[in-house]
Amino acid sequence: MLFKKMLRDIAKHKTQFLSIFLMAFLGVFVFAGVGGESVGLEVSVNDYYDATNLADGWIYSANLDDDFVDKVNNLSPTKDSERQLVLDSIGNFSNDPEITLHFLENNTISKFYLLEGEDVNISDEDGVWLDKKFADAKDLRVGDNISFTFNGVSIEKEIKGLGYSPEYVYHASDSSIIPDFNKMGFAYLSYEAFPLSDVPYNVLLVDFNGNASEYNDLLSDKVDGDYNSFVEQAENPSVSQFSEEIDQHKMMGDIFPVVFILIALLILLTTMTRIIAHQRTQIGILKAVGYTNKSIIFHYVSYGFWLVLAGAILGLILGPLTLPNLFYPSMSATYIMPEWKPAWSMNFIYVAIIMVVMSLLVSYFAVRSISSENPADTIRPKAPKISSTGFVEKFGFWNKLSFNVRWNYRDAKRNKFRALMTIVGVMGCAALLVSAFGMYDGMYDLKEWEYSQINHYDSKLIVNDNATISSIDNIAEEVNGDKLMEGAIEIESATAKKSGSLLVLNDTNLVTPTDYDRNEVKIANDEVSISQKMADMLGVGVGDTVKWHIMGSDKWVNTTIDKIHADPISQGFIMSSDKLVDLDLNYTPTSIVTSEHVDKNYSDIKAVNSMNDMTSSWDEMTESMMLLVYILIFFACLLAVVVLYNLGLLSFTEIEREIATLKVLGFKTSALRRLLLTQNLWFTAIGFVLGLPLGYYILDIMWQSSGDSFYILPSISLSNFLLTAVITFALSIIVNLMFSRKIKKLDMVESLKGVE
Repeated sequence: MLFKKMLRDIAKHKTQFLSIFLMAFLGVFVFAGVGGESVGLEVSVNDYYDATNLADGWIYSANLDDDFVDKVNNLSPTKDSERQLVLDSIGNFSNDPEITLHFLENNTISKFYLLEGEDVNISDEDGVWLDKKFADAKDLRVGDNISFTFNGVSIEKEIKGLGYSPEYVYHASDSSIIPDFNKMGFAYLSYEAFPLSDVPYNVLLVDFNGNASEYNDLLSDKVDGDYNSFVEQAENPSVSQFSEEIDQHKMMGDIFPVVFILIALLILLTTMTRIIAHQRTQIGILKAVGYTNKSIIFHYVSYGFWLVLAGAILGLILGPLTLPNLFYPSMSATYIMPEWKPAWSMNFIYVAIIMVVMSLLVSYFAVRSISSENPADTIRPKAPKISSTGFVEKFGFWNKLSFNVRWNYRDAKRNKFRALMTIVGVMGCAALLVSAFGMYDGMYDLKEWEYSQINHYDSKLIVNDNATISSIDNIAEEVNGDKLMEGAIEIESATAKKSGSLLVLNDTNLVTPTDYDRNEVKIANDEVSISQKMADMLGVGVGDTVKWHIMGSDKWVNTTIDKIHADPISQGFIMSSDKLVDLDLNYTPTSIVTSEHVDKNYSDIKAVNSMNDMTSSWDEMTESMMLLVYILIFFACLLAVVVLYNLGLLSFTEIEREIATLKVLGFKTSALRRLLLTQNLWFTAIGFVLGLPLGYYILDIMWQSSGDSFYILPSISLSNFLLTAVITFALSIIVNLMFSRKIKKLDMVESLKGVE
């Protein structure tokens, strides 16, 4: 009988219970969906790394002879090592694509992942194993021949296999932000395929036990001076880029569903409180005919339990099956892995269980007070709350306030819990909207800051590695451009060591270093400026000294920090060529920037990128992140609709008797509508104001998880701030108008006879 009663009650209050179901479903759906995507990425890439035995570290040196290898192998943590010669080459195609060649001594560490053809044969001097993405872009197949040119030497090999490499999950070159597989690729060859008898190995891949930092310290202690640099797995550009992408998705998937789940519990609490208050007489009758308090509690607790359980189970099933597939097309365009599939985590089930348990506790909280009353008291309707004169009402201005203001103030004071729940609900909606729009603004601001306010050029010409200084000077003069030197560096302070970038400027007005407020930072010829985020990560400031070196060089230099600039996507040093030379380092231009649009080909220029090309590449690279932002904005708006409607319905139901009394006294429907609208707008305004700092805090957490490369501080544009306010207040007004019909159809006799 109680089960039938529960079904009738749910049908009668279907809107509220549907909202509870939807909020429970959406909370788990988003958490399990976005989590299924991020966990799937993590599981897939770790399986890929394990299958190919990705190196734990890379040691770079110009002289990797047998004695050096023996020294490394004799270190107690070292499990295995393998030498490679890694060099850049140009493919024999019309657009001169860059192809990174790996001449292998073996194929046991960072192994080539074969997709087509035969396995890598270390004794094969005629074969090459090529990047599958590059081969597809060039319409190459197994059995075709391909030529490479490097250091003035050309070699032609037969393609024996196509596949991927764990070192190229993310592969971008100097000439593009995102992978353009028509212009770049990689190839694996046997050391026997090298045209000279002696192979000048320059990279030693190592597998080791223990902590990477401790291994680096041991390496520095035992073989210091015999190598240029050591890069641990986590610092590898491909590994770190993909890891940062996963962290961003994981953080967004963790934070936003929490708000949905809390709102679901809030709606459940308010709905159950209202139902139990309206069913006092029924509960009293049930007690009088012999139902125990335990049975009654179990009956009402089951309302939310079944709905939340159904929503959680449906979210667990549909989330990982649907949401990840929205991200994979854009992700697979930027990253390379053998498979893309969602994965499950026990955390999804734990969250669902916690939400179901919380629904039981919330329902119990709503029913526990009335269950302890005796049947005689319970069967009688609860007397309306009496409002006593408060502190504010004693002031003289109180009598000058309108009836609308005074009535709403007293009603809110009588129903503090409802007022609090309404404010909390609106606060959650506003926080989600603020953070979602803030993420949109942040991505747009980052693009505008980097490609408009810092970089003002129209074209960027990427210089060939073997170009002469005189040739570079001639090209720069012809295009009316300025020379830049860019490169990867490693910086070490007393507390940390980080990989970063070096930018060497030459009195150009086409690149303007700025601080976070976008004001120009003037860097003198004898000064060195460090980016704000790099300074924070290293724990240094102006006047401090750090040690650094250019990747590939074993020459470390000490430098005092003179200035601090801010850059959204490049963290490291900026200095002049004079300062670089003063530090006894070679100045070698790597690019030329110009305000002119260049479409001419030069023999010593390997690529020309226009500003439009770079901004388009940036849009493509951030497509998956923007998709996630759009999804969250949609769900935030949906949440606002559901929450405000339910809380508005609760508010109307609780003051139904008061509205009926006012109608009897002669108040028109329009006046009563204004009465409800005033209170609704009060609570919406308070919730909106409190939601702003909460949304800002969520946004700050999101940007902190963006990785070491990005420097973004939370902000929201005035337009999106106003849009958030418009959405919140418009929904509040629309919800209020939805209750106008209820005021017109209100049965005044029934409402007034509810308490006699």
